[in-house]
Amino acid sequence: MALTLATAALALPLVTAAHQARPAPYGDRLTAHSAAARPDPALRITGEAVEAYDGRTGRRHWTHTRLGRRPLAVRPASGHAFALWSDGLVTDTARTTGRTVRWHRAVPGLAHRLAAGGPGRATGVLQPLGPGTGMLAVVTPQRIAAYRTVDGDLRWVLPAAPGCAFDARRTARTGGALLVAQPCGAAASWTTELVAVDDLGRIAPGRTPLRNTRPGDGTMPGPAAEAAPEK
Repeated sequence: MALTLATAALALPLVTAAHQARPAPYGDRLTAHSAAARPDPALRITGEAVEAYDGRTGRRHWTHTRLGRRPLAVRPASGHAFALWSDGLVTDTARTTGRTVRWHRAVPGLAHRLAAGGPGRATGVLQPLGPGTGMLAVVTPQRIAAYRTVDGDLRWVLPAAPGCAFDARRTARTGGALLVAQPCGAAASWTTELVAVDDLGRIAPGRTPLRNTRPGDGTMPGPAAEAAPEK
């Protein structure tokens, strides 16, 4: 009996060490450098890290790195630090404290697009939508996908029209709408080559958009929807 207890006691530190050595999901590493910043700190990409810092003093607050990956774009919002990584993963880090990554989302086809593209390949891919940035759109040539920022839930997908492709580098905003270029070739009309979306999906006459709040927030959202391409 005594031998069994001694063996268990010796094994416990080994089990604990193995648990602590377990790699973080998705290779995330969050490092705090100073106390939490209020209001939200500024964001930038430095080398292979997303870095939060004081815009006045330059003092670092936290950094977010991922093993073997590089951040290609970062988009700030109140309480959120959205980042696009070289493997096509989109993350949302708690911007004020940098203590947690709220969610990770792998966008279909994005990793190949980033690997094959040249300079500026990540420009415009991350597009906040809606009042208070309640949604984040990820624009790829094949589709626009919108995620609820509070939990990363996929709310709607808009495929590009047949023979066309979205161009994330050519966007504009007017009112609450995001305008995205959709080149379709020399014979296409200009109305076909421009798509307007907001946090509820593609803006079109007579649309019936989904509600994007979570269960318990006053309304019950339906499942993620796929919007029909333009005819």
